[in-house]
Amino acid sequence: MADISGSCKPGFEAVKDAFASNFERNGDVGASCAVALHGELVVDLWGGTLDAEGTTPWVEDTIINVFSTTKTMSCLALLVLASRGLVDVDAPVYRYWPEFEQAGKQGVLVRHLLSHTAGLPAWDQRIDTADLYDWDKVTGLLAEQAPWWEPGTKSGYHGITQGNLVGEVLRRVDGRSVGRFFAEEIAGPFGADFHIGTGPEHDHRVAPVIPAPPLVYGGGDGSGANKDSIPYRAANPRLAAEDSFTIPWRRAEIPAAGGHGNARSVALAQCAVSAGGSARGVDLLSAETVERIFDVQAAGRDLVLGIGVTFGVGYGLNSPRAPISPNARVCYWGGWGGSLVVNDVDAGLTMAYVMNRMGEGTVGDDRAHTILRGCYQSLGI
Repeated sequence: MADISGSCKPGFEAVKDAFASNFERNGDVGASCAVALHGELVVDLWGGTLDAEGTTPWVEDTIINVFSTTKTMSCLALLVLASRGLVDVDAPVYRYWPEFEQAGKQGVLVRHLLSHTAGLPAWDQRIDTADLYDWDKVTGLLAEQAPWWEPGTKSGYHGITQGNLVGEVLRRVDGRSVGRFFAEEIAGPFGADFHIGTGPEHDHRVAPVIPAPPLVYGGGDGSGANKDSIPYRAANPRLAAEDSFTIPWRRAEIPAAGGHGNARSVALAQCAVSAGGSARGVDLLSAETVERIFDVQAAGRDLVLGIGVTFGVGYGLNSPRAPISPNARVCYWGGWGGSLVVNDVDAGLTMAYVMNRMGEGTVGDDRAHTILRGCYQSLGI
C-alpha cells in the first residue's frame, strides 16, 4: 500500500479514500490531489514514488509536467486581461496582433483562440519539438497561416498551438510573456507553485513522467493514416512524453503543454474560478468574466479528438454529452496521461489531480474521476 501524506479536513475522508484506492486498484505510482472549497484548501494529499521501482518517494514539493492542464493556466491569464477590460474576447485577434490578419484570418476572434475553434490546430509547415523553443518562429508561422476550416463553426483541438496563440495576444497587450504574467499575476498572489517555463532552481524536485505506450495515428506504423486528414495533420510536431525529460523543454514557455506543478499548485491557481472570481484575498476575475467562461462556443464531435466535446471560453464545459459533474456550471480540462482540474462554480469547488504514470490515450482515464466522485460524495451531492 502506498504511503499517503498531507492533510484532509473532516468531512472529506471520501476523497482521501479515493486517492488511496488509485494506488491499490488503478495502478498509480506517484501522485497528488488537492481540493479547494470557496478558495480554502481542504484536501492536500500526495503519495507513492517518483519511479516504478519504488525507490524515491513523491514528497510535498514534488512537481511534474502536467501537459495540457497547462492550458487552463494560459487561458486564465488571458481572461484576467479580459476581466480588466484590456482584451475583448469578441474582438478580432488582429486588433491586438496585426500580423495575424494575413491569409483570411480577419474573422478569427479572441474567443475562437480560447475555444479551439480558430481553425489553427497545428502548423502547416512540418516542425519538430525543438521549434517550440523558438517563440517568434512558431507564432510567426501561425500568423502567416490560413485556417483549416471556417473559424467559429467547429472545434478542432489546438493541442499545442492554443498556448502560442493565446500567449501572443497576451504578450502584445501586456508586454510580458504568458509565463511571466502567470507567475506575477496568478501564481504569486495565490502561492501556487506552478511554472510555465521552469527555472533551474526547481530541477532537483521535478519528477519524470512514466510514459504510456506511444500513440500512432492510423495503426502500428502510421502507414494506414490518411495524411490529408485533420487529425493526422494536427499531430505536428509529433511529441513524445520523453521530450518532457529534457532541459530545453522544461525551460521553454510552452503554454499549452509545458507547465510544471502539483495538485496543490493547480488547485490554488484555479480556485478563484470556482469561487466566482475572487479567492484567498485576491480579486482575479469579475463575476461577468466567470460567467463568460460558460458561453458555449462549440458542442459536438471535435475535428481533431474525434469525440464529443463542449467548449466554452477557455475551458471544456460539463455537458449531457460528456458529463463529469452533477452540477451545471462546471469547467475543466486535463492533460495527456491523466492530470485534471475541475472548477465547479455551483459548488465553489476546485479539484486537481496530478500523477506520473501516464494512462493511455489523450483524454485521461478514471483515476481523476474517482477522486472527483469522492468530492461530490463528501459534499452530499
